[in-house]
Amino acid sequence: MLEIGSKALKFCLPNQDEVEICLRDLSGKWIVLYFYPKDNTPGCSTQACDFTANVENFENMDAVILGVSPDSPKKHRNFIAKKKLEITLLSDEEREVLKLYKVWKPKKLFGREYLGVVRSTYIINPDGNIAFSWEKVRVKNHIEMVKTKLLELQKK
Repeated sequence: MLEIGSKALKFCLPNQDEVEICLRDLSGKWIVLYFYPKDNTPGCSTQACDFTANVENFENMDAVILGVSPDSPKKHRNFIAKKKLEITLLSDEEREVLKLYKVWKPKKLFGREYLGVVRSTYIINPDGNIAFSWEKVRVKNHIEMVKTKLLELQKK
């Protein structure tokens, strides 16, 4: 994970509509940057739906939610349509940003080791610094933890 207080690493990635979204374009806003393994899987669907259900709360806190996975913009469009999502999903098919943010790591499943996305979340403050992070996120209650931490950080 990146250290709290360090500069968020710059990136530009296409969103679900193939529009390039760059970190620099969001300067002055709070950003909830979350990394997830794959569209249309149970945990990832729950997480995206939870963020969507709380999108108004985050907007009221002047925060933008960005989900990043190695899926293509087309897969993101299908995921958004199927689950009625209201968040922005970024496509990192080359896994460059996933590696930059140190979330592309060895994982194990049924004794088999492979490289994949370790579910992680970063809060980036309006100055572009890492304000908080979670690694190996458990989906249940995660959105509540993010909202609580964001409110706490905004009061400082």
